[in-house]
Amino acid sequence: MKATEVNAKTPTGKVNWVLFNPKTYATILYLLLSLPLGIIYFTVAITGLALSIALIPIFIGIPLFFGVAKLLDGIVKFEQSMIRQILGLPAAPASYTYNPQSDAGQNWFMRMVRGFDGGLFIRNLLLVIMRFVTGIVFFVIMVTVISLGLGLIALPVVHIILMNEMQLDILEHSLFSYFHIDWTYNQQYMFYVGVGVVLFWIALRVVNGLMQIQRRIMFVDEPYQQAQPKMPLYDQTQASVQSPYVEPPVDQPAPEFMQPAYREL
Repeated sequence: MKATEVNAKTPTGKVNWVLFNPKTYATILYLLLSLPLGIIYFTVAITGLALSIALIPIFIGIPLFFGVAKLLDGIVKFEQSMIRQILGLPAAPASYTYNPQSDAGQNWFMRMVRGFDGGLFIRNLLLVIMRFVTGIVFFVIMVTVISLGLGLIALPVVHIILMNEMQLDILEHSLFSYFHIDWTYNQQYMFYVGVGVVLFWIALRVVNGLMQIQRRIMFVDEPYQQAQPKMPLYDQTQASVQSPYVEPPVDQPAPEFMQPAYREL
């Protein structure tokens, strides 16, 4: 199967018409919660690993370590499902079927050891650390760009309130005075509001772009890509070598069964 066909079947989750799309504002709420959630995830992961390593001499740290690994896997799956819900993606397809008979007769510790995957544990730990870093960075970027747009949109209202209540003119030494542009307050209001609307629209696009980055960091599309059927390597080689214009062979009679057209007398 071609790579373009696999990518075409992968859900996109793109957000169109950002200003009136509920997904955009759900993304804003997600990025607002990303800062405290990232701190909680990071604290739980580091504290659990530190305790499990420190308690290994008294044999409590070993089951605690496997419990932390299971908890990290649950955190990553929870984050992936939350991103799918926000972007409107379908549920992740099942990658395997659990067989309860294989764990029959084993205690909880042996089942935990059998279910442990070292590579998956390292990946989940790195994802939780990245979740902590991106939670801080994305929160700062989102708050900055959105505040800039909303601040310019609300500037006329703030200026009117300050003029009426405190006789404070915040537009007295505005940018226009440096260029000797004699605009009235109403003209300045219209300019600031127009620029604020454009910046707010750009901020929403930035927010959706941050969500797409977070989606790739958390490997949200990995189950969809693994669920795509793959053509065996031998079939791919045969399909690429075989020409579509080759005609099927015509059945010809064997030489021993061929009869002459005439018989000599």
